[in-house]
Amino acid sequence: MALREVLKFPDKRLQEISTPIEKITDEIRELSGDLLAVMYDEPGIGLAAPQVGETVRLIVVDTEWTADDAEQNPLVLVNPEIVESSGKIVWTEGCLSVPDFEADVERASHVKLRASNLEGEDLEIDASELQAVCFQHEIDHLDGILFIDRISRLKRNLYTQRRKKLLRRELEEQLER
Repeated sequence: MALREVLKFPDKRLQEISTPIEKITDEIRELSGDLLAVMYDEPGIGLAAPQVGETVRLIVVDTEWTADDAEQNPLVLVNPEIVESSGKIVWTEGCLSVPDFEADVERASHVKLRASNLEGEDLEIDASELQAVCFQHEIDHLDGILFIDRISRLKRNLYTQRRKKLLRRELEEQLER
């Protein structure tokens, strides 16, 4: 099975706002499986549907898993929303859609999240630290926001210039072949 490709900055599709999922269908279940396969393969601890070009409100998260640990305990969250947040934490974030870059981002240190699972059951999760940061990061994707939109303009511009230069170089190399 071929894995879906992760969209990379500056792909404009990453800026689109996702639509709520009205009904959990076989296609949504298949998409969630695809998201999990990509997340674990990359490896990552979270992935949102827009990162593979699907603008629906679906995320997968597994903050307990590491590449060294075979045990997977994923959360598949349909229409997730943060209903409460408190505290502040600065976390060094990276993103599969923002290659070769990490930056400190200020987020809420505690959140209450509401969502549905794939069976349509309502969930409410109280999260803190890494899980809270991950939920905020992935829900940002559903709203067309990347973590680099939450850092200083200077750092964002430096990354943008470096990324565009790399993409130009890759394009030139492809044209030379």
